[in-house]
Amino acid sequence: MVNWKEDRSKFPEKNPDGTNKIDLNSHKFVKIWQGPQHPGVTGNMALELTVQGDEIMESKTHVGYLHRGFEKLMERRRYIQCFPICIRVCVPEPDSNEYCLAAAAEELGGIEVPEKAKWLRTLALEMARLANYLQWTGGQCGSLGMGTVGQWTMYLRDYVLDRFEELTGGRVYHMYIIPGGVRSNVPDGFEKRMNEVLDEIETVMNKDIYNMMFNNAVFKTRTVGVGYIDPKIMEDYGVTGPNARAGGLIKDVRKDYPYLIYDKLDFEVAHGKDSDIYTRAMVRRNDLLTSVSLIRQILAKMPKDREIMAKMPNVLHWKIPKGQTYARIEASRGEFGYFMTSDGSAYPRRIVVRGPSYTHAMSLFEKMLINANIADVAATMVSLHTCPPEIER
Repeated sequence: MVNWKEDRSKFPEKNPDGTNKIDLNSHKFVKIWQGPQHPGVTGNMALELTVQGDEIMESKTHVGYLHRGFEKLMERRRYIQCFPICIRVCVPEPDSNEYCLAAAAEELGGIEVPEKAKWLRTLALEMARLANYLQWTGGQCGSLGMGTVGQWTMYLRDYVLDRFEELTGGRVYHMYIIPGGVRSNVPDGFEKRMNEVLDEIETVMNKDIYNMMFNNAVFKTRTVGVGYIDPKIMEDYGVTGPNARAGGLIKDVRKDYPYLIYDKLDFEVAHGKDSDIYTRAMVRRNDLLTSVSLIRQILAKMPKDREIMAKMPNVLHWKIPKGQTYARIEASRGEFGYFMTSDGSAYPRRIVVRGPSYTHAMSLFEKMLINANIADVAATMVSLHTCPPEIER
């Protein structure tokens, strides 16, 4: 098994850009394809791999197998009509799209959101982060044939979706965060039921999943030292989120550029230093537990007032003044943002989604796979925690 830390002298001669010099007419090299097959990121993209034995000499990413064109679709709809579209940019974490779209429109439109709505928005974002990390944890283990962990995390995620249904009326797509605030307040008894779910998640993550995953000799063998990302290239490749923090580059929008009420909450940013699959998994596990703590703090400190929506014009005829802005957050995958331009009409002139998956799953991933073993492709891909619609947006 080969990774970036090992001697490369036995591999083919290099091109000036660092890629391998490959003579495809040679019998030594064979082209194979991985994907597309659903579900997950390993199925929504196709990888064209040139291999020598079981080692990858070259990797090319092929996309276009998924729904796409979200940005153009939103430019042809009124602002409020964009919300059923934007949430599909990342299905496991739709609330990050809701917030970025709403925050950009509010800044350009001069809308001040009530304080209670800021707390509820933060609650929804951390619940979404929690649900997404639970799904990812099962996916990472599934890429290595450890299906039991996936069964545990999916039942835990279903509990979180129960609370989403209670709060927003929807389990997967919520459309809860809209311009001016949020659609509903927390129902009676929500804090108690949410804390019961958090207790269950914390117990299973710290005991069963920790032992089955992080103390597992097979998992360690397949992940320690594998899928290494050189911290020196992270800035050049736009690496953010847990992928960056696992290599010692501590970047978190919640701390660096505080938004909503994160400056009123007590938390530390999870990070590591070894920059391999195992470390990225541990950073996400710790980040998941941070979300548990943040949700508890939000529920305990949330203001008692009932105002959750600013006074808004008729949203079907809302014309936002000319201007442009960029709204960003720390999604579970890293820095996520919306660049919005208004021409003064009832429709956005331009919307551009900045999703971390674009760089993580394409240019970075292609570089990471050079001289990797084909058995490590799926685990490495999942370890980057990408959302393909962010690429085909």
